[in-house]
Amino acid sequence: MTPPPLHTERLRLTSYTPADEEDFVRLFQDSRVSRWMGDGPSSEAEDRALFGRIFSKVYAQRLFDVWAVRLAGADAPGRYVGHAEIKHTDTVDGYEVVYALAAEAWGGGLGTEVAGALLAHGFGTLGLAEVHATVAAPNSASLALLARVGFVPVRDIVEDDGSTTQVLTLRRAAWGHGPSRRP
Repeated sequence: MTPPPLHTERLRLTSYTPADEEDFVRLFQDSRVSRWMGDGPSSEAEDRALFGRIFSKVYAQRLFDVWAVRLAGADAPGRYVGHAEIKHTDTVDGYEVVYALAAEAWGGGLGTEVAGALLAHGFGTLGLAEVHATVAAPNSASLALLARVGFVPVRDIVEDDGSTTQVLTLRRAAWGHGPSRRP
């Protein structure tokens, strides 16, 4: 079972199809993107296996919601520009938003739109009281984006390699107040 499509002004978040494999692998093989994802860059074979698990496990067992992020405007309708998900994780003991945009899509506000769509889904459709994000401390662009939509830092995690990951939280009651923007 696949998640419902989500829409923003310039984006469509849709279920992955097998035809998206090359775009997915290209996104996760780009070290500018993958350096901030999980444990960092993976091999192409690992990324292809991860893509396969979206169908064989995530969708098949309805484990969590995961989408391909596509442009919706007249410029390049349907063009794949990223990945998004919302899922329960033990790291935050709650639901976490995860997203990655292709480097060529950075800096134009698309990340804010993705975050807004994920929050609307989490607070609306899923009925969550709060949503979390984990971000590597040096990833200042993602930290700034999350602050703009209302996330606040709640704790730091010191990783095994000595690096720091920040845990941020946004509560439904605070969403839409202050700097937050709803889609």
